Amino acid sequence: LPEGFHFLVDLRAELLGWRKDDPMLAALERDLLSLLISWFDVGFLELRRITWDSPASLLEKMIAYEAVHPIRSWDDLKNRLSSDRRCFAFFHPRMANEPLILVQVALVHGIADNVQTLLDESAPVVATESADTAIFYSISNAHEGLSGINFGNFLIKRVVDELIGEFKNLKTFATLSPIPGFRHWLDNTLNTAGPDAEAELLTLAERKALTVVAGAGNEPVGLKTLLQTPDWRQKPELAKALKHPLQRLCARYLVKEKREGGAAYDRVANFHLSNGSRIERINWLADTSPKGLSQSAGLMVNYLYKLNDIEANHEAYRGEGKVITSSAIRALLKG
Repeated sequence: LPEGFHFLVDLRAELLGWRKDDPMLAALERDLLSLLISWFDVGFLELRRITWDSPASLLEKMIAYEAVHPIRSWDDLKNRLSSDRRCFAFFHPRMANEPLILVQVALVHGIADNVQTLLDESAPVVATESADTAIFYSISNAHEGLSGINFGNFLIKRVVDELIGEFKNLKTFATLSPIPGFRHWLDNTLNTAGPDAEAELLTLAERKALTVVAGAGNEPVGLKTLLQTPDWRQKPELAKALKHPLQRLCARYLVKEKREGGAAYDRVANFHLSNGSRIERINWLADTSPKGLSQSAGLMVNYLYKLNDIEANHEAYRGEGKVITSSAIRALLKG
């Protein structure tokens, strides 16, 4: 039927909210997922580039489906589709005008460490012939009804192939990724670990530094309290005292905190580690938007895709639960 695929994708999106309360609907949701997995096999999907010249209806959908860094205006969208940027999406023949998953890429010099700088509309356009790095800064699933179907793995590989074919000078492929669960994990750990939580999470030197900068004399000051200080990031001494403990704890969260079954607790980390990346660098105050500060205290992470290591990294993570990290991350974990 016309729009039949779209109808079933939307139906599953509704079933996801109902399945917890109704075993029969839960069974229907599982059956529907198995059908969608077969119907949306990667072999049926078409990779297309989205440009400023794409149909307005498609550009409007790109704005609506962007889930990582909301597109604020048409000027913002135009900047994300300029000559030093690329946007790709997977499409299915039976949903020909509906992107299934979108990835946005910036062509830059070196690995990017700040998303506000990366998305600055006033920044000069990078000459693509001199860019040496492709930064994947947003990957957005467009339809909740297709959650649980892994398009992203294939999308990244296909996009890397497209970029290598177009730009022979690209040497590095990395992400600038959010860490959506870090503050939730940190706050929950502080709330549930009892009165000695800070002593377990922070070193003696870190606690002393935070107490001094808070001007609390000999009275210890809670990390959670300091993070609730209005505009803490704009207070240089406080931000400096928070930098090392937050980066160290974030490294612990990304590398060591696991869900049942051994997957990384952070869903974005699990996605990229499953795809064969390594954790390269944790960036301080890399996203100072309200969303970035609330979900990760402004931290972002680079996942590096070294083409020769992707398969081995994937096998190490999926087979042994081993998280591959850079020397910088290992140094953070040692304190």
